[in-house]
Amino acid sequence: MLSGGDDGVPDGIGMARLAWTRLPTADAEGAGPSTSAAAAGDELFSAAAVESLDYEVIENYAYREEQAQRSKFWVPYYVMLKWLFSLLIGVGTGLAAIFINLAVENFSGWKYTATFAIIKHSYFVGFFVYTIFNLALVFSSVYIVTNFAPAAAGSGIPEIKGYLNGVDTHGILLFRTLVGKIFGSIGSVGGGLALGKEGPLVHTGACIASLLGQGGSAEYHLSSRWVRIFESDRDRRDLVTCGCAAGVAAAFRAPVGGVLFALEEVTSWWRSHLMWRVFFTSAVVAVVVRSAMNWCNSGKCGHFGAGGFIIWDISGGQEDYSYQELFPMAIIGVIGGLLGALFNQLTLYITKWRRTYLHKKGKRVQIFEACLISLVTSTISFVLPLLRKCSPCPQLETNSGIECPHPPGTDGNFVNFYCSKDKEYNDLATIFFNTQDDAIRNLFSAKTFHEYSAQSLITFLVMFYSLAVVTFGTAVPAGQFVPGIMIGSTYGRLVGMFVVKYYKKLNIEEGTYALLGAASFLGGSMRMTVSLCVIMVEITNNLKLLPLIMLVLLVSKAVGDFFNEGLYEEQARLRGIPLLDSRPKQVMRNMNAKDACKNQKVVCLPRVSRVIDIVSVLRTNKHNGFPVVDRGQNGESLVIGLILRSHLLVLLQAKVDFQNSPFPCGPGVLNRHNFSDFVKPASSKGKSIDDIHLTEDELGLYLDLAPFLNPSPYIVPEDMSLAKAFSCCRIDNQKRFIT
Repeated sequence: MLSGGDDGVPDGIGMARLAWTRLPTADAEGAGPSTSAAAAGDELFSAAAVESLDYEVIENYAYREEQAQRSKFWVPYYVMLKWLFSLLIGVGTGLAAIFINLAVENFSGWKYTATFAIIKHSYFVGFFVYTIFNLALVFSSVYIVTNFAPAAAGSGIPEIKGYLNGVDTHGILLFRTLVGKIFGSIGSVGGGLALGKEGPLVHTGACIASLLGQGGSAEYHLSSRWVRIFESDRDRRDLVTCGCAAGVAAAFRAPVGGVLFALEEVTSWWRSHLMWRVFFTSAVVAVVVRSAMNWCNSGKCGHFGAGGFIIWDISGGQEDYSYQELFPMAIIGVIGGLLGALFNQLTLYITKWRRTYLHKKGKRVQIFEACLISLVTSTISFVLPLLRKCSPCPQLETNSGIECPHPPGTDGNFVNFYCSKDKEYNDLATIFFNTQDDAIRNLFSAKTFHEYSAQSLITFLVMFYSLAVVTFGTAVPAGQFVPGIMIGSTYGRLVGMFVVKYYKKLNIEEGTYALLGAASFLGGSMRMTVSLCVIMVEITNNLKLLPLIMLVLLVSKAVGDFFNEGLYEEQARLRGIPLLDSRPKQVMRNMNAKDACKNQKVVCLPRVSRVIDIVSVLRTNKHNGFPVVDRGQNGESLVIGLILRSHLLVLLQAKVDFQNSPFPCGPGVLNRHNFSDFVKPASSKGKSIDDIHLTEDELGLYLDLAPFLNPSPYIVPEDMSLAKAFSCCRIDNQKRFIT
């Protein structure tokens, strides 16, 4: 039996005397496979090319030595740095959102101004300019993603949700991903594709937080050792949580909604201290964005108008509602649940086909696909308005702030598109020839009765819904918040038109029903409730609509849950990100932990292992953790701890701990490593066994693993119910267990 006083092994190895250390079989010695133990949470992720994060503290010798060397000023410095990083995350995410919004709004303004000026002389030349402008922006986006930052494709929320639930997908938080996300979003959204920039902003905030936590980017020599104290996955997780909330706050100008989004949708670990910092970060974002808006109001932001920084103020709309209206509002919730569930299923099928057959053919195919969708989108948005006749401008109130038609290249209702008279507008072009933010503002607008015809709304709903389904999953940064609001507000306004016609009441606003439709579709697709409700209230600045929003969200989520899971859960499963459900399945209550490990063979390592055996184990297995065994006083096999794959790679690459003797090392060789040597790079592949080259002589040496293992890993008895083991793993965020 080993002890800290006999051979210099750190205190804690003596825990091997406990009963849990006794292996049921004698096959555990050596580097061979054994079915008597399982490192839960490791083999589960190997098929998906992802790795579980390690949130527990590995109290090996290097860790204890570092703790002993810390001064009394370390804790205040650590706390101060946490709050400083929360401030910097808010400022950085706010500035990124400002840059993206200004770029998108100005590119769109230039595009629409040029197009409207040209079509007065030649329709086909205007169509050509409009198409080329969109194609160039989309090409820049897909080229950046495919050749520079592949992890920047999509919204990034499924990957970030996986990260905050304990699963690390390689490359999602790198500096190049951040750059690709920002510039790719500008190209894809500015190019007029049926997607949004809000999901990518959540990913952007997470990348900024992760880069700050690791002191910058070592790959591009932009790092500082003075701030590299957040070296554990636990600290990085907290920073990324702040970044996610900051992304939502910057995307929607909804700081409280950002906090609730992080709590409800993306993270499974929450505590009061983290909430304070997340709330502070969101508040900083709100201040930064508000300051930028005040600066832009002076006319220094080019074509940037009231759009861009999303806030759709409908406080001047419908102020009250009758009980008779609750039924059509519930119908909106049902429609949102059905269309949202259908959207999730269609995008799942198309994305699966795209990943299986199309994207495997290389980058050129991905670029061609995105450009083809851009051409189709431009053609539809340019041709369909011609099928609608122009309508005369209505009589508007002088204090409404709405003019008909509005000047080209700016936000507003009543777009004059190829109309023969000056005082006419095209209702379908009013939706197509605006940025999505401005189009939603038009759909939400009050006191604009009969602005849209039912035929135009139905046409736009069918075409935009189809384009959103096809566009989602292409190799560009793509969010689904704003497209979902576009879809929902369209059929919501249709229902509002029916209610106005049926009830014949003057206080009913079609824009109010458009808002409820937007909430219903997002609830039916993303299955969010509390956070989405608060976000919708914040971006519309109308607290009176809160009960109605709650109603449609509850109905749409209930209907959508009947058919499938939420959009992010479906996409995470498609990407191979193993997210744990919130509660165990009923069948797990009748199973033991041992039953779930029958097909999982764990590989055990002896305390003093030959280097060649360790290399062989790492090459032939994908486990991320290996139980370390030793002989007790009576010759029985005892587990003395768990060593991680990443730590073994560090030891093999350093080579300083190799020894000629097959016996435990002495106390004089335990101080060759700092704790920071074993820190895994944030969201990157890190070291690989293929990158380590050893000579024949080095392969014949030995390595004592006791100073570097975790002497007190979490233990699950083999007769524990699988439901209870599931709950332990869920609560502890993918910590590595031994059973």
